Amino acid sequence: MIDVILPVLDEAEAIPWVVSRMPPGYRALVVDNGSSDGSAQVAAAAGAQVVHESRRGFGAACYTGLVAASSTVVCFMDCDASLDPRDLPSVADPVTEGEADLVLGARRGERGALPLHALVANRYLARRVARLTGARLSDIGPMRAARRAGLLDLELTDRRSGWPLEMVLRAARAGWRIAERPVPYYARTGRSKVTGTVRGTAQAVFDMRRRLMEAQRSVREEHP
Repeated sequence: MIDVILPVLDEAEAIPWVVSRMPPGYRALVVDNGSSDGSAQVAAAAGAQVVHESRRGFGAACYTGLVAASSTVVCFMDCDASLDPRDLPSVADPVTEGEADLVLGARRGERGALPLHALVANRYLARRVARLTGARLSDIGPMRAARRAGLLDLELTDRRSGWPLEMVLRAARAGWRIAERPVPYYARTGRSKVTGTVRGTAQAVFDMRRRLMEAQRSVREEHP
């Protein structure tokens, strides 16, 4: 059984669809990050395990889910119906079969699914990661799989929008085999808390820039 960690903030409309499409052998672990729309109750009614994280932040919710999970391999994905849980095996299988240590779902979006600024930002981040680490990625996507113990050993510190990028950067520095698999990406249900608001976008840019600067300092220290 593989735990699928689903950080949630006001996603009641999308939760039933996401939870109902979990493949056999995968179980939904919803981390409610302070929703006001009854997301936790909807998730529980849909059959998901629900835990709570009162401290706001994407990374905070992901970390709480990671601690609460009990499976050897864990997956992460957004719970806004932009990603289909039925695509999880293509991302998780290389980890369970020992072919890779961290696998990211490279989003192949339908027209308009990803805002232009988000698409450009992800391509930029992927190029920066490649230059810093040598990991050849096209997208720093939210669907991903890795071994739980290894993720805990990385000691990720970001509790906001920089969590996904920090995971990749630290995994690369630790010598992990990082791969990606293409996954379809659809127009999300509801407005994004990151790319859908000026504040969310600004915070994500700040958090990710900080992670990149830390990685650059580490590279300089290792190779003066």
